[in-house]
Amino acid sequence: MGDDMSLLRLASIVLVLGVAVGLALSNPTMDDYLQFVESELGKAIDRMDRSAPSREQQFIRQIFQSQSKKILQEVVRPHTMRQNWGLASRYVTQAVSTKIVVIGVAGHFIPIEGVEEATIKIGQLAF
Repeated sequence: MGDDMSLLRLASIVLVLGVAVGLALSNPTMDDYLQFVESELGKAIDRMDRSAPSREQQFIRQIFQSQSKKILQEVVRPHTMRQNWGLASRYVTQAVSTKIVVIGVAGHFIPIEGVEEATIKIGQLAF
């Protein structure tokens, strides 16, 4: 019975370490965070005004696409602090009078505070 318990304990430790290594390897980077913000901006642009004519919507998207990288590099990146916890990261962005807090874990982002409000304000910078 003692061998079964120590084998079970060893298997549990190996499983926990495997999960921890997987989380650490999939901990999102700053570039991953910027892609997340860009995606959220794109979604906000899509939701902005669906009543506008399709030509106008297309024009808005083109302006956004041409300006989004510049906005991310000049507005978001310099005002973002990443706290790397090894298995996850916390991103805090202070931009456009808004505080954005996002947790990145296992290659995904979990918005905590200010994402919706900030995406609208940052999207307006493109115009």
